[in-house]
Amino acid sequence: QVLDFGWPDLHTPALEKICSICKAMDTWLNAAAYNMVVLHNKGNRGRLGVVVAAYMHYSNISASADQALDRFAMKRFYEDKVVPVGQPSQKRYIHYFSGLLSGSIKMNNKPLFLHHVIMHGIPNFESKGGCRPFLKIYQAMQPVYTSGI
Repeated sequence: QVLDFGWPDLHTPALEKICSICKAMDTWLNAAAYNMVVLHNKGNRGRLGVVVAAYMHYSNISASADQALDRFAMKRFYEDKVVPVGQPSQKRYIHYFSGLLSGSIKMNNKPLFLHHVIMHGIPNFESKGGCRPFLKIYQAMQPVYTSGI
């Protein structure tokens, strides 16, 4: 049995996708004692870390999101096989997922509308001062707007 839960490279999976992955893994593993799960990823291995840490918390292997992240990082340190969950957005999503499990965060299915983007302070990336920001907006994991470069 093979399930594809793919999402675009360089993105943290949507919370509903993390929920679907964890539920599918848990259902499969609890169906028979000999069942196992093999995770495969074509891109950034840190994304795989998000799934592993989320499942560790989901299945109560770890009592909290922080404990799941710490446990996963230690396992990675000893085996050097999987990149740890290191990007801030990946860590943040593990905490969001933890909030969903505890009930402190609720999913909002209502549409959201982006009306404007405000940048406070201008970073000095160019020799004359300032920067030229680039904006890419996604809807349902598909790019719907790209600003000029």
